[in-house]
Amino acid sequence: MNMNSYPPPSDRDRQTKQPAAKGKRTHQGSQTTPKPHPRLARSPRAATAMEVKPHTARALVGRLRAAAAACDAAAAVAAIRLASKDDPEIRAPLADAGAVPLLAAQLAGPSAAAGVDAAAALLNISISAREQLASAPGLLDALTAALRTDAAHHAAATVHSLLCAEAHRATIGARRPLLAALVALLRARPSTRATKDALKALFGVALYPPNRATLVSLGAVQALFALVMTDGRHGIVEDATAVVAQVAGCAECLEAFRWVSGVRILLDLVEPGGAETERARENAAAALLNLVVAGGEPAVAEVLAVGGAEETVRELAEDSAASPRGKAKAEALLRALEGAARKREHRLADFLNGLVQSDPYISSPASASAVDARLVEG
Repeated sequence: MNMNSYPPPSDRDRQTKQPAAKGKRTHQGSQTTPKPHPRLARSPRAATAMEVKPHTARALVGRLRAAAAACDAAAAVAAIRLASKDDPEIRAPLADAGAVPLLAAQLAGPSAAAGVDAAAALLNISISAREQLASAPGLLDALTAALRTDAAHHAAATVHSLLCAEAHRATIGARRPLLAALVALLRARPSTRATKDALKALFGVALYPPNRATLVSLGAVQALFALVMTDGRHGIVEDATAVVAQVAGCAECLEAFRWVSGVRILLDLVEPGGAETERARENAAAALLNLVVAGGEPAVAEVLAVGGAEETVRELAEDSAASPRGKAKAEALLRALEGAARKREHRLADFLNGLVQSDPYISSPASASAVDARLVEG
């Protein structure tokens, strides 16, 4: 039995005579009602607060519904945004009262201000009522449209909030227009906040492996590396390389990396001093490792084709000042590169031996070296 819960008193308990309080008289045969247990006593103030939240939420939603019918919803939407921001306890009641579809309808409405307020309110509500948002009909379509408006940063942040629940990653990843809108937001480079929110949303999308090939087909690799190479805003490169590291975990991305010289760019970031922050350096190493794991021998060959690749990775693996995460990624990548190099040398040696055995007129590498040595000595 739960020790924090107590059964209600029985009828017999209610009829039991109570002992006299110290210093007070009781009449013989009089019956008194026992005081309720403190844990059963409900604070009138708490009870009132619990009842007020749903009532306030219903009033706000009712006002929005009436205002929307009159095509003048801006003030009502702003009121819901303010309430959902200031009072976390009203967010779930707002969703229960039906605020989500009404707010979603305002995202693509005639009022830009109302659209921004609606997106911000949906973001606030998503923190406490993520499931209600995810199951609301038409919400993802409305967010897709909002990603192309002044409400883009709130819309992208709302998508990221939904993606915090693993169960929603496949559903959102299947919305190709939504993903395309997020990638387009990277190319548009609006405010820093909007770009960072889009990157966070894309990171959440890429955490679900089947979504990575879709992102590659939408041009996400090109857009991400463009940010890495040319965007100097604080924190953008860190976030962009984090997404690159996730997207690199699919075989389809190797060709996209070739188009933008992605491997060389990442190796430049891995070099000491190549990245502005240690986190960006870690992300670059993680991206190369994921590329090699997903792409196999062709990906390894792509990395080894860059001059000094092994040495660059080894420097990170042996850097005492590097973070444990960065060193671990570099060590794993270095093992993969060294193993592939040894395997390639063995295959070359086997090929040369087979060539010598099949054609007696071809000298073995060893005999050719000996002849060269004699010629020099003579």
